[in-house]
Amino acid sequence: MAAPRNLTGDGGGKLVVKDEESAAASSSKRTKSERFPLSRWEFVVFFTVFLVFTTGLLCIYLTMPAAEYGKLKLPRTISDLRLLKDNLGSYASEYPARFILGYCSTYIFMQTFMIPGTIFMSLLAGALFGVVRGFVLVVLNATAGACSCFFLSKLVGRPLVCWLWPDKLRFFQAEIGKRRDKLLNYMLFLRITPTLPNLFINLSSPIVDIPFHVFFLATLVGLMPASYITVRAGLALGDLKSVKDLYDFKTLSVLFLIGSISIFPALLKRKRVYE
Repeated sequence: MAAPRNLTGDGGGKLVVKDEESAAASSSKRTKSERFPLSRWEFVVFFTVFLVFTTGLLCIYLTMPAAEYGKLKLPRTISDLRLLKDNLGSYASEYPARFILGYCSTYIFMQTFMIPGTIFMSLLAGALFGVVRGFVLVVLNATAGACSCFFLSKLVGRPLVCWLWPDKLRFFQAEIGKRRDKLLNYMLFLRITPTLPNLFINLSSPIVDIPFHVFFLATLVGLMPASYITVRAGLALGDLKSVKDLYDFKTLSVLFLIGSISIFPALLKRKRVYE
């Protein structure tokens, strides 16, 4: 009886070892997938879109008049922005059309691929173009970039958003489901107020089935108040110490007040239904 038990024990041991090895392998695969949520096909699509945008941006830069490119860099602080404004002031005056083309292309590129720093671009628009032209430029570019990001996310964004913000995405989907009849009002509220980051809204909107026309209108109108505040602040860069100074308690209160007005019709309708 001892021999069979030994054989069974060896076989069982081998099975246990195999089970442990397979479990470790599957765990390793899960870890790898958690580290990089995009599949090979999704990564190829993303890289192709990125390459097309980068090539277009490079072609635009190559057709622009010569400049001191060593002084041109994306600003990361208010001090960087002041230097960039001083360096670009005369250039923008001499070549206004080409400069605006380069500015718009850069803004849309950054917005599409979620590159931080568009708030500095908005401040720069106010500093170089004034309130009216700067406001129009910022609103149109921010809307175009957000729409571009929307379609990019529709192609390959679902696994990335589910990986980065699973809980926030479930909450957003539940809130959208409750407000399908007044979706434009709710999206306007989200765009006007800092309730949810714009990056998250751009990426998650196609995933929770927000129609594009609703997304477009809410973005175009909803970004106007914050854009106006930022562009106007660009006129006084010397007085600005930090980006945080843009959104103090008073400014946030005004944004939430405007946002509340946008959802007031939906709240009024709900009250009538309950009555």
